[in-house]
Amino acid sequence: MTHLDQQFEAFKNESTEKKIEMFEMDGKLFDMIISQQLSREVLEELYNLTNHLRRMGKLKEGLDFLGTLLSHKRAMLYFEQPSSRTFLSFLNACHILGLKTSEIRDISVSSEVKGESYFDSIRTFSSYTDLVIMRSKDKDAAEKAAWLLNTYSNRPVPIINGGSGADQHPTQALLDIYTLMRSFSNQGGLDGKTVMFCGDLRRGRTARSLAYLLERFNDVKLIFCAPKEFQILDDILESLDNKGVKYEVITESVRSGLDRADAIYMTRIQDEHDLVAGESSIIDISKFKLTGEDLKYMKPGAAILHPFPRRDEIATEIDSDPRAKYWRQGRNGMWTRVALIAYIFNLEKQIMGFDVSKVDHLR
Repeated sequence: MTHLDQQFEAFKNESTEKKIEMFEMDGKLFDMIISQQLSREVLEELYNLTNHLRRMGKLKEGLDFLGTLLSHKRAMLYFEQPSSRTFLSFLNACHILGLKTSEIRDISVSSEVKGESYFDSIRTFSSYTDLVIMRSKDKDAAEKAAWLLNTYSNRPVPIINGGSGADQHPTQALLDIYTLMRSFSNQGGLDGKTVMFCGDLRRGRTARSLAYLLERFNDVKLIFCAPKEFQILDDILESLDNKGVKYEVITESVRSGLDRADAIYMTRIQDEHDLVAGESSIIDISKFKLTGEDLKYMKPGAAILHPFPRRDEIATEIDSDPRAKYWRQGRNGMWTRVALIAYIFNLEKQIMGFDVSKVDHLR
């Protein structure tokens, strides 16, 4: 183990509060690595910024203006793990703001296959760009990159975590929170709502990240619905306990909690994380899928979300139900990522100052 590896291992054991400080610059969000960085205040600001950006996106002059804001900057998309939605979402978010982009989507084209260290690769990539967006099968990859650049680089650039192993996916959680806030904007907001998670919660990084963000809201209740083999891990439950958030663990079936849920967050089985190929397939998940028959047990104003890709967790007949928000959720991802990048580069005032009065409402 190298000296840098030893130092990073020590940093990994620091408190969440210490890590949040490391990922800030001048007291403001600089890197986006873990969901715990996003306070309620920042979530509200990003929510309003996203709404304004979406209005701007309906105007040619709005898009033209946005395209000038970061036209002098460059971004790198370093996606060593397969992705389509997250990659395209970030790519288009960068282009909306005028960022010029480069990409690595196959680790075999990196000098790491020649024996270059991960640390040296990141230092090299950061010297070419002003922003690095990362997706990795390694849960520590983005955290390691941000730690390195903020500690040793004379020119640190922001790192955005686009998904890290089975641990976190903070920008997915950001778009999920935005979708929930929009869905309940006419029902008093997200405070006081019950959100049910269903599927592979043990290895589902999207569910983990969203659970952390839901701690920011008042009087929310979480229901974790999954077979015991796929249930949420204790670190999430301990965090909820520490924040005084109520939760319930269900191992019977999805129908056991539908009548109490204001939102249902469905997830697929994360079998790419199987330690032995095919081990997930022997676990019965038939009672943890959402069918058309289940709709009658749900609240009329409920919201159904899914981070995608979908297999058969949600029957396609549900797609046309007004409670199905997952297609809208996907489009929200692009705009929330535009908002996040703009926020990191301190563009909020310029964006919010743009007149969008020609656009009456959003859908």
